[in-house]
This record gives sequence, C-alpha cells and structure tokens, in this order.
Amino acid sequence: MRHRILHCLTVCLMLFAAVPSPASAAGYTQTHYPIVLVHGLFGFDRVGPVDYFYGIAPALRSGGADVYVTSVSAANSTEVRGEQLLLQVKQILAATGATKVNLIGHSHGAPTSRYVASVRPDLVASVTSVGGVNQGSRVADVLIGAVPDVTYGVANAVSGLISFLSGSPTLPQNARAAAVSLSTAGTAAFNTRHPQGVPTSACGEGAYQVNGVYYFSWSGAKPLTNVLDASDPVLGLTALAFNGAKNDGLVSSCSSHLGRVIRDDYALNHLDEVNQLIGITNLFETNPVTLYRQQANRLQGLGL
Repeated sequence: MRHRILHCLTVCLMLFAAVPSPASAAGYTQTHYPIVLVHGLFGFDRVGPVDYFYGIAPALRSGGADVYVTSVSAANSTEVRGEQLLLQVKQILAATGATKVNLIGHSHGAPTSRYVASVRPDLVASVTSVGGVNQGSRVADVLIGAVPDVTYGVANAVSGLISFLSGSPTLPQNARAAAVSLSTAGTAAFNTRHPQGVPTSACGEGAYQVNGVYYFSWSGAKPLTNVLDASDPVLGLTALAFNGAKNDGLVSSCSSHLGRVIRDDYALNHLDEVNQLIGITNLFETNPVTLYRQQANRLQGLGL
C-alpha cells in the first residue's frame, strides 16, 4: 500500500514539474495580430549579426508571437518615416492575411507608429511607445541651435551607410528634418495633426483607446546603468540637457508618455530600452526583453 502511495506521489510530482510556468509557456506572447517593431533615429532592422531590437524578436517568437522588424529611413521626418512604415504594414498584412498589426516603436519609432495609427487606424490594433519622443526632446532642441549645416551632411552620410548595411540603400535620409521632427516645437506641431493618445496635461496619461487603437507607453529614467556599456558616457552627457528632470539620456520621462503609462522610471537608459549595446544593460533592473514579453502578454489579454 505504501509503495502505491509513493508511486502516485512520484507521478504527481513529475506531472507538476512538466507544467511550464506562465512566463515560459508557449503562447505567453501569442497575440491575435502580428507584432511590428519600429526602430528609432539612426536605427535599422539588422546590421550583420546585430539586431536593433537585440534579442527581442526571437524572445517574442519563442512564446508564439508573429513578429516583423521594419526598416525606415535612419534619419528623416516623422511623416516620411510614417509613410514608409505604412507601406510595410500593408505588405505584412497582405502576406499574413491579418487585418491589423500591433506597432511597438522605440524613440522616433513611436511617433512614426503613431502617424500610421492616425492616418490608417483600421490597420492598427495598438501602438506601444518605448522611450518615445512624444512631446519632443531637449537634446534635439540643443542640437538644432548648435549644430552647423555641415554636420547634417555628415549625419546624412552616416544614415545612408546604416541603411545600406541593413539592406535598404534606397531609403532617403534627411537629418535636419529628423531633428526638427524630434524637437519640442516640431513634435508639438505633429501632435496637433496627430493627437491620438497624447496626454493633455503636462505629465499625465493620454486616452487609452482612440478610433479602435489602444495606446501604451513605458520608458527608462537612468542614463548611466552599466560601466561596461560604451554608450553610457554619451547618454550621461546628453542627459545634462534636461536640467535634472527625469530622463533616459535622450528623452524625458514626461515626454515619453502616451496613452496608458505602464512605467516611466525603469532603471534603464535610452539604448537599454532595446537591449543595447548587445545586451549590456542594468543588471539590477528587469531585463528589457522581459518587458517586451510582458507587453505582448498584455496585448494578448486584450484580445489584440
């Protein structure tokens, strides 16, 4: 009798151990609509072995998500990038048979995604802004006033090289237009034309849903996070432009707000938000890959 009891307990323990946890189970990130990742300024889909959203797409796919990484101009106006993204969204929908997509945009990728949701809300289920420039960046304000025209020429050349290396050599580059779009004044003008999800108070939340599109945002607020990360000193310097206001090195926490604010104070900087440089992020904060997985699960819970 005792042998039978021990046998039953052993079987039960084996079955329990075989059940995956919710966070690792297949289907945890399986959204109803495809997830489309949209890069920011000087961004790309992939250059050689390095993804802009480093390790994020595979992690989402491992849980069942259908993920696409787009490539728009590394440097250009929000509207130009938005039209490029819209074309790719249509191509993704045609290839998959889906009726909508979930857009997740980092930095300049956030207003780029917002543009598509504004002009074609019927094609977008949600927009998630990650460290998004939704109220402008003081860094862009400083650069517009201090950078000579010749520097924009160099920036255009660098942007063209990035696009070439990522397999999109024909994308037009316009660094000055990008700087204007990301400035406080340029973003304010953009927001009058595309206000969906933008907070109406200084540092509040925006509408959670507009024209059937759900809006979310999250961001970091710690420019210096890892002594081994070569980008930290640069972001520590650019953070000075915010005069002590909470920021991730390039975007203030309040400027990152869009729709439902999940958090605006993760101990991550602007590049940590996409798991860069090559995964060197804050060891004492939630891994950024986990944050994307959690957002995919949040979308899943809403039927998106």
